[in-house]
Amino acid sequence: MRKVFHGSIETIEQPLVHIGRDNLDFGKGFYVTDVLSQAKTWATTKSRYYMDAVGVINHYLFDFDKAVAGFRYKKFEYYDAEWLHFIVDCRSGKTVWKDFDFIEGGVANDSVIDTVESFMAGLIDEEKALGLLAQHRPNNQICILNQKIIDTCLKFEKAVKMKGK
Repeated sequence: MRKVFHGSIETIEQPLVHIGRDNLDFGKGFYVTDVLSQAKTWATTKSRYYMDAVGVINHYLFDFDKAVAGFRYKKFEYYDAEWLHFIVDCRSGKTVWKDFDFIEGGVANDSVIDTVESFMAGLIDEEKALGLLAQHRPNNQICILNQKIIDTCLKFEKAVKMKGK
């Protein structure tokens, strides 16, 4: 079992994959991370966006081995050309993520998003983008795209409110 987290402004005991926003890094799904600080960042960002609501860190146990054995899994180990093109495709509205049930890899976060967006806009070429990305160690996110994974492999543990203002 793998401990994973989801940063939000609400308790989410039973996540739904179809509720996610379109055109995110790995498609429309339910995003978790095994990096607590990453979940805190997500919760903080959401709390600011939604009129300073209080952030909530949802804790889950993820039967990762069962998910890998029974579902289509894609993992990006590095910020490499494959990751870059996948992120660009997803953020451009392409549905390349539909070939998978869950995807794991680096987040296109504050430390690398300028590079991704510059590449998308044609301001830098792939070689330059990959050189800039190589300077960063990927954070981690897992996008669950298939509801059956949530129903059979993800168990809600608790929700912890972040300290208020």
